[in-house]
Amino acid sequence: MQFSALTNRIRSKESQAWDLHFEAVRRMAVGEAAPDAYVLLSVGDPDFDTPRVITDAAIASLNAGRTHYTEISGTPDLRTIIAQDYALRIGADVLPEQVTVVAGAQNALFSALLTLLDPGDEVILFDPFYVTYRDTLGVCGATPVIVPTRSEDDFIPRSEDIQAAITPSTRALLVNDPNNPTGAVIPEAIWREIARIAITHDLWVIVDEVYRELHFPGARVPFTLGALPGMADRTVVLNSLSKSYAMSGWRLGWTIGPSQLGDHAAKLNIVMLYGGPEFIQDAACVALREGAVHAQAMAQAYAKRAQIVVDTLQQAPCLRAIAPQAGMFVMVDVRACGVSAPDFAQMLFDQAGIVVLAGDAFGQRAAGHLRIGLVLDAAVLQAACEKIRALAERLAAKV
Repeated sequence: MQFSALTNRIRSKESQAWDLHFEAVRRMAVGEAAPDAYVLLSVGDPDFDTPRVITDAAIASLNAGRTHYTEISGTPDLRTIIAQDYALRIGADVLPEQVTVVAGAQNALFSALLTLLDPGDEVILFDPFYVTYRDTLGVCGATPVIVPTRSEDDFIPRSEDIQAAITPSTRALLVNDPNNPTGAVIPEAIWREIARIAITHDLWVIVDEVYRELHFPGARVPFTLGALPGMADRTVVLNSLSKSYAMSGWRLGWTIGPSQLGDHAAKLNIVMLYGGPEFIQDAACVALREGAVHAQAMAQAYAKRAQIVVDTLQQAPCLRAIAPQAGMFVMVDVRACGVSAPDFAQMLFDQAGIVVLAGDAFGQRAAGHLRIGLVLDAAVLQAACEKIRALAERLAAKV
């Protein structure tokens, strides 16, 4: 029997990033290790429960019998709420028809790329980039063009590097802001350069905003590209409730773009999803109407956890922890320890039962770094970071 070559195109090293995580989960599930044998700092799954006001809304919707097919692109109420919020941000009217509701941000990314790109199109990515970006582009037949950022710049892209990457085949830029894995937030000045480049070369800009609501108190607030002149019609926003409202398992995301994008996305949704669950969309309406205070509380908690990680690891001269401005991760430079990041991660796994992601999976510029998830409480993070620091000091002593 033969199979499609499609899945073989989505097995890059990026897609293997979670191998240690899955191995730890497997060992605990089958009894090869104790249920608490591993400290999982490897996946961006909030440790907070979904706020009760949201779960109660889902229960009420289920009890009301709202379990039937919905409109292909989402319920009118949810699309209206999302459109109104985005309209306030860009200072212009946004129609519900410009919103397409899908099953999470990854599904939103897949839908947007299939809707916008043809095989052979080039898409600019900033390195480091989220691990699924390259393979999702590969499924679409598009080619990623990697623009480097620099650890010493806190991973903020430079406009001259973006300009240098443009070719006649460039169709779009795909930008994650705030960034996963780095927690960097792009300054307005760079966004204005991105807008200038996009208009000059007639490009789409796809903005992945899943961590937008988790920017830290006192840190830079993420900028809205669509508010700039000429950008609303060439910007596609991806977002979800997974991170900001602790709803990762609910699988609710969306795209926002020009009206024509909504028309094309609806055609795709017919064969891909055929509309999302009604009761989940009802709960999503409550999250967006009433959940801001919960998102802010989570952002504050992540900021405090990030400070614990940075303060603890900075005590080891061979480690450089880069303070994030948003999100739920801290990037740590381990190059001075004398081993690669994958080797460091493997040693943490074997010797301390701590699971982190090697930055190499996020691109060449993240090589030599670890991504540490802020997804457990402060005491657990503190203890884990002390073990990470101890391993780093042992390794550095051998250099």
